[in-house]
Amino acid sequence: MEQIGLEWKPWTPEKFSVKQITAQLKRLLREKYSNISVSGEISALKVAASGHLYFNLKEEDTVLSCAMYKQNARLLKTALRDGMQVQARGSIDIYEPRGAYQFLVEHVELQGAGALQQAFEALKRRLQEEGLFEAARKRPLPKYPRRIGIVTSPTGAVIQDMLHVFARRSPGLEIRIYPALVQGAGSAEQLCDGLRYFTESGWPDVIVVARGGGSIEDLWSFNEESVARAIAASAMPVVSAVGHETDFTIADFVADLRAPTPSAAAEIIAPDVTALIERIEGLERSMARSVRHSIATRREMFFRQGVERARTLLVRRLNRLSQTIDEKDARMNGLLKNRLWNLQLRYQKWTFDLMLKDQRIRFMMLRERLWSMQAKLDRRVTAILSEKALRQKSLEGQLSNLNPTRILDRGFALVFDADRKVIRDAKAVSDGQALQVRVASGEFGVVVGTGKTPARRKTKAPA
Repeated sequence: MEQIGLEWKPWTPEKFSVKQITAQLKRLLREKYSNISVSGEISALKVAASGHLYFNLKEEDTVLSCAMYKQNARLLKTALRDGMQVQARGSIDIYEPRGAYQFLVEHVELQGAGALQQAFEALKRRLQEEGLFEAARKRPLPKYPRRIGIVTSPTGAVIQDMLHVFARRSPGLEIRIYPALVQGAGSAEQLCDGLRYFTESGWPDVIVVARGGGSIEDLWSFNEESVARAIAASAMPVVSAVGHETDFTIADFVADLRAPTPSAAAEIIAPDVTALIERIEGLERSMARSVRHSIATRREMFFRQGVERARTLLVRRLNRLSQTIDEKDARMNGLLKNRLWNLQLRYQKWTFDLMLKDQRIRFMMLRERLWSMQAKLDRRVTAILSEKALRQKSLEGQLSNLNPTRILDRGFALVFDADRKVIRDAKAVSDGQALQVRVASGEFGVVVGTGKTPARRKTKAPA
């Protein structure tokens, strides 16, 4: 068969590598969606150690993955948080390592709280007005619980972490797990069923509702009003261990105790058996020591009472004998004292008579009197000499002050005529008269009124 005017060629698709197709898509997205503005509700916000922000913009059931780099994030006037309604400006880009598109946000403007955040605040305000958050209705946890009821997902790391903590701190605890969904459709109803089950059974001492961290959407089951009222209606204390330390839910406010994490809840609830055993053993040792001490004290007391009784009787007998001896001794001492007194009087009289007849005593008394008079004379002479010395020093001072040459040391001078008479009046000299002037260091001659000075004569100043 012949083909007329048509040539058949097989179709072959255009070939691309992964990098090529990713680069072309990235270029197309940047050209089409550069410098655009997108509005939505922030959810699943994360702050990286680098300072970059990663979050989702959510609208109903649609989510747009977003990233905001540090240089843009530090320009924000208000810190972002889940539930905020915002208008974000930026560009659509592809993140090559995952081949996923994302919205690179450059600027964010707040538009108010998102729908979930508004619902959260409205329910929180209403339940608070009803008094479900009041501290007065919070019940203390039992100090030593024996049975723990946990409402959570039976799979995942949360329950494993809690069981590990319970096994380490209190190996003998009885634990029951009520399996329940912790997010998504039907999760709130299952959480309420678990709380009602433990309340109606009356089995546990403490109930724990637990879940790991997540976004506000992931934790929303614990913000449902039905869950909050089921916690409030529980007959046993309820511990809320939902999310991380920074996550807060309505269940946290209604529960009797909020734990920052599920593992922390286990640490709070379960007593440390090892420490408790050590304390009990210490109390046992202390009690044993106290009992032994009490027995020893009583034994010693009874022994002392018997000995004290015999000692009392013996002391009484000895005291009576001692009293008799004292009375006889007192009479004997009285007689001896009288006899000795008489002998002492006679001895003193004889001694005094001998002293009056002994001339050595008289000479001794005269010698002591002579020494006393000599000492007085020495003191008097010393006083007179000291007085004369002080008088002499005073006169020397006065004489030194009256010395006419002393005034020359202060810059004054003495003027003499040819006869060595002191000139005291300016009228006593005439022009051309030769005079002699004496100063502290010597003498020199002058002529009155001529302006000429006679030859200087040096003389030694008198003392």
